[in-house]
Amino acid sequence: MHWADLFAALALYLVIEGLLPFASPSAWRRSLELLARLSDAQLRVFGLTVVVSGLTLLVLVRGVG
Repeated sequence: MHWADLFAALALYLVIEGLLPFASPSAWRRSLELLARLSDAQLRVFGLTVVVSGLTLLVLVRGVG
């Protein structure tokens, strides 16, 4: 992996993360309020699901080797 790939991924992450608060601040705020109400166990399952989904997508797009 090249440093440029890492920085490109970080830049894309920041763009995607900024879309919802820019497009719909009230919906973004409601989402954060809902997340704040989840228990630690629920947040861990949510986080694990996001990580596994991201890794699966990365393998599908970039391949294993």
